[in-house]
Amino acid sequence: MEKRKVKGRILSGMRPTGKMHLGNYVGALENWVKLQQEYENYHLIADYHALTTNLDTSELFTNTIEMVCDWLAVGIDPQRSPIFRQSQIKEHSELCLIFGMLITTARLERNPTLKEQVRDLNIGTLVFGHLGYPVLQAADILLYKGNVVPVGEDQVPHVEITREIARKFNQTWGKVFPIPEAKLTSFARLPGLDGNKMSKSVGNTILLADSPDDIKAKIKKAVTDPQKIRRGDPGRPEICLVYTYHKKFNAEQCPEIYSGCTSGALGCVECKMKCGEAIYKVIEPYRNRRMYYASHQSEVLDIIIDGEKRARTVAQSTMTDVREKMKLG
Repeated sequence: MEKRKVKGRILSGMRPTGKMHLGNYVGALENWVKLQQEYENYHLIADYHALTTNLDTSELFTNTIEMVCDWLAVGIDPQRSPIFRQSQIKEHSELCLIFGMLITTARLERNPTLKEQVRDLNIGTLVFGHLGYPVLQAADILLYKGNVVPVGEDQVPHVEITREIARKFNQTWGKVFPIPEAKLTSFARLPGLDGNKMSKSVGNTILLADSPDDIKAKIKKAVTDPQKIRRGDPGRPEICLVYTYHKKFNAEQCPEIYSGCTSGALGCVECKMKCGEAIYKVIEPYRNRRMYYASHQSEVLDIIIDGEKRARTVAQSTMTDVREKMKLG
C-alpha cells in the first residue's frame, strides 16, 4: 500500500467533559476531521488538564467514553489518528517537568487565556498546576513533535508559549523540537443559546446527541434581535444569534432568511424552527453513529487502549532524543 503523504504532524485534544456540543463541533471537531486528510493527527484526552479546575475524578472515565463516542461519530478515524489518555503516557509528565525549567512564572502570569479563565470561573486562589497549564500543554504538543496546532482563538496564547519553550530547549541543549504553528478554524466560536460562550455548565448548549425534539425545545430559548418583538417588525439578522446559526448550518437558505427577517415577513418562531430543522439535518448522521458507539463502549475503550500503545511509542522515542541532547542518559 502506498504511504499517505502528509504535510506534518498535529497534536490536538480536549478535556474529557462528556457529550460534545455544537460549539465543540464547530470550533474543533469539524476541523479535526478535515485535517486527517492532510496531516498525521494525534488526539489527546486531556484528563490531567481537567484537574486544574476540578479535582473530582469520579466522572472522568465516563466522560472520556462519552466524549470519544462523539469524536468517532463525527468522523475521527482511530486508525489514522490515535486517540489516547494523557494520564496513561507518563512521558507527558516527564517532559512537562523539564519544560518547567525553561519559563518564568512572570511569563505564565501574563497569559491572557489564564486571566480569562480566572475571571470566568471566579477562581480565588490559583493552584500551581493551573498556572503551569500551558507548560503541560507544550509538553503534550512537542512530545509528538507537532508542526501544527488547530485551536480556537482563546488558545493562541498557549501555542505562543509552546513556541517559546521549543526555541529555548533547542537553543539550550540542541534541536529536538519543531516550532509549531497555530491553525485557526474559519468559524472558531459558536455562541451558546444565550449569546454567551457555549458551555454545558451554563446550560446554553445543543448537543450532538440531541434528538429533534431536544433541539426544537432548546432553539425556542435562543436570544434574538430585541427590537423584533412580533412578526411584521423588521429585524437585524447581523446581530441575531439564530441567524449566526443559520449561516453555519443553513447557508443555502440564508438569503431568504435575511430578506424575510429584514422585511418583517419572517417571524422569529418560524425562523427558529427552520434553524432547528437545519441543525438536526447536519447532526443526524453523527447522532445515529453515536448511538452505535454508546451501545458498544468496550469497543470504544479498545480503540483508546490501542491509541495509547501507538502514542507511547512516539513519546518514548522523543524522550530518548531529549535525554541524549541533555546528556541525561
